[in-house]
Order: sequence, then C-alpha cells, then structure tokens
Amino acid sequence: MPEKRILLLGSTGSIGRQTLDVISRAPELFDGVGLAAGSNVEALGEQALATQCRCLGMGFAPAAERLREEFPDAEVFAGAEGLVEMVEACRPDLVVGAISGFSGLPSILAALEAGINVALANKEPLVAAGELVTRTADASGAEIIPIDSELSAIFQCLKGESRADIKRIMLTASGGPFAQLPAEELASVTPEQALAHPTWRMGRKVTIDSATLANKGFEIFEMRWLFGVSFSQVQVVVHHQSIIHSLVEFCDTSILAQIGRPDMRVPIQYALTHPQRIPISIEALDLVEGRPLTFAEPDVEKFPCLRLAREAGEAGGGYPVVLTGADEAAVELFLNGSIRFVDIPARIERALDAYDGTAPNRLDEIRNLNDWAYEYVTELDDE
Repeated sequence: MPEKRILLLGSTGSIGRQTLDVISRAPELFDGVGLAAGSNVEALGEQALATQCRCLGMGFAPAAERLREEFPDAEVFAGAEGLVEMVEACRPDLVVGAISGFSGLPSILAALEAGINVALANKEPLVAAGELVTRTADASGAEIIPIDSELSAIFQCLKGESRADIKRIMLTASGGPFAQLPAEELASVTPEQALAHPTWRMGRKVTIDSATLANKGFEIFEMRWLFGVSFSQVQVVVHHQSIIHSLVEFCDTSILAQIGRPDMRVPIQYALTHPQRIPISIEALDLVEGRPLTFAEPDVEKFPCLRLAREAGEAGGGYPVVLTGADEAAVELFLNGSIRFVDIPARIERALDAYDGTAPNRLDEIRNLNDWAYEYVTELDDE
C-alpha cells in the first residue's frame, strides 16, 4: 500500500490522539502532513515536537499567535477559514475530521470539494448539513469514510452489498453510565459521574452525549446521509457489552454484524487504510470466554435526547442545525456546573420549540442558525 498523506483536524482530542497512535505504528504507510486543534496550544505543541510536523492549525484564532511564537519555522493557520486554507496547503490524500462541534464543517466541505477523501469522526457535519456534505462529496467523487465505531460497522457490513436491499439498520448503544440509574436520580448526577463511561474513552463532549443518548440520535442522521436509509429504518438497540458495534438486516431477513473489542483504534485504522486492511497489535476478541451478549429497547422517556433527535430529523429543514447548536451549548453549561443533567434535553427542546422554521440553504445560513441555537440555550433562564 503506497504511503498516504494524512491531515488530522482535531489532533488533541481522543480520536486525534488515537489516530496519531495508529499512524506511529505504521510510519511506512502514513505520513502525518498536518495537525490542527481547537484551542489546546500546549497539547498541539507537544504533538508537533513529537512528529516534527510543521503544518499546524488552531480553530480558535487567538491561540494561533502563541503557536507561531513557539514554532517560528512552522506554517500556522488560524480560525475556521485558516483550516480551510490548511486543506489546500497540506495537499493530503486523506483528511481526518475530528474537530468537535460545528467548527469543523467548513474544512470538511473544503476537502470534499477538492476531491479529497474524508475520514469523518465528528457527528455535527452530517447532522447539521448532511445534504450539503453528501452532495459536495458526490459532485467531486470524494468518499466519506466513517470513523465512529457504529458507523464503521455498518460501512463494513455493506461492503459489496446493494443499499437498496437494506431493510433495517440496528444501531447499538452502550446505554452510557446511567443505564441502570433510576430516572428520578438523574437530576443530581455530576459531570464527573457523566464522564465516567463504562466502556469507551472519548472526549468530554461526546461522552456527555453518550450519557444523554444524544449521540445515538446524531448517529441516526449519519446513517440517513451516509447510507441512504430513512429515519424509520434505523432502530436503536441498547447493547451494554459494546461487542456488536451495529447490524444490518437485509430484505431476505439475513443480518450482518460487525463484532470486536471496544477499541477505537480498529475503526480508525480501517478508515486510514480503506479499502485495505492491515494487522493491528491489540488483543483479539474471545467469544467463548466473553460475557453473554444482551439487547434492550432504549428508554426515551428517561433519555429524551434520542426522541428529540428523531423529531428534528423527521421535521427536516433547519431543525437538525438547531439540535446540534443547542446540544453543544447545553453540554458546555452542564460541564461547567451551570445546569443539571436533566436540563440538557429540556433546553434543547425549548430551542427547537422556539425556532421559527426558516430553512437554511447556504453554509453561512447554517452557521448563523447554529450560532442562534447556541446563544439561545446559553441565555435561557431555567423555569
């Protein structure tokens, strides 16, 4: 397999760090040509020193000045527009999109527009702008390769299959840290408890989204846009063991599943090497010695974010954009102690109810609506 030039957007987060680990294990296959982060100058600086990468970016523009001072011989790009320029400057074969939130969307679109394949980890681009993202990829012939474990599972199960034959996608959910907690106790849970995911080690934002089941709602959107299924064709199934990463049922009732240990380096490596596979040095799954595999329906009364996501998806228009902006703000408020865990879905629902229904058509309109939802939730007073 020829060496692949990788631009990593979101290098200091959980996915970014694990991607660098995968790259470091196969230096003959991968060349990390660019690193970008949101605002963590210290972590990005350490990565730049370790990798000797000299094409660097900061999504938070003011932080870029400090990076320029520390790395005067590096080319440093600042802000969302700078990350767009970075895509062109680094000339990558593959862009890894792992910047959390809406801010990574412009650079993802720039890569796809240029015909560059994107290994996509963050959910917001396909939730807030799924039609625009997939239309851009189709026009240029670029491929979107999902990194998220459940999306990667379906991507792999559909290899060589006709998407017209899909009857149902069964999207597995770990259930998060509060699956067994009585609903009446959710109001008192702390950010530290919500960040203690029982299976996966992820970034703070996505870990809270996992605790509220908002991430499963977002993944329904991803299934919709990546695989061309309707919202009604996606069934969320709680699978606490996180061994079966998702399943596809076909029109003849056959079901294919992708199974493995819950280690994000596996789907990351598959996204980097696609369409080929290479060995990976992690412990293989032993089904004989493993735990029983169980499945259950999610409790949407206890975790209303999943219901709100479905409703936003079915409503269409700008509702998915409001969903992502409102969720981002609500999660930040919870993490800094300003609101309770149960206020996250409550504030998202209030934003969706307050939205006037005007559908955005352009990227700037999508950005403005996202910002409106974020500000609306941030400025709300609890009733």
